[in-house]
Amino acid sequence: MKKSMRRSALVVCAAASALGLAAAPSMAAPSTVWTVNPSPANFQATNVGNIVLTATIPMTCTDSSAAGTMASTTGNPGDVADIDTMNFSTPGSPCTSVLGNVTTTSVTPWDVVAEDYDAATGVTTGHIGNVEAHVSAGACTFTVTGQASATYTNDTGILAVDSAAGELSVSDPQNCGAIVTESTQPTFQGDYAVRVQGSDDIPTIVGSNP
Repeated sequence: MKKSMRRSALVVCAAASALGLAAAPSMAAPSTVWTVNPSPANFQATNVGNIVLTATIPMTCTDSSAAGTMASTTGNPGDVADIDTMNFSTPGSPCTSVLGNVTTTSVTPWDVVAEDYDAATGVTTGHIGNVEAHVSAGACTFTVTGQASATYTNDTGILAVDSAAGELSVSDPQNCGAIVTESTQPTFQGDYAVRVQGSDDIPTIVGSNP
């Protein structure tokens, strides 16, 4: 009787293992379909509140804007938009810091990359990729590259950028002393209201797994 029970248990385990192996390929996440509405379309974005760039010292921008194109795509992660123009200031409203006014020249395009979608909240999580900007604060100049974590909320049209230390890096610092070095880990925080270009319409991003 004991031998029979052991044989039965072995058969069950073997069957479960076989089923597990057979099911393994289906466990892989399918490519995500990202539906952007409208698509393709141009968008514009303006800051809501201050934009803060920090590289040891905070650099505050009160008048920032972006523009580019957006379109539906397939893949995970998915490139749902390209930022073709990125301005952190205007001639009459420069970014400021303790070192003096700050000039930031963006090298575009930057990418808006979608990685996850929460259908309950309508929030897409991802990052701004391919970031490159030349920064001067007083006599101090340096280049920032990398990516910045971000979320996009369909109900409000807010693209919230909130990078973590280590996502962006500094290169070629000049006249910065010990304030900004190549070991500095800059951050980028701020909210942008995104609209379909030339309108007040809020674009939406919806992720699905077919």
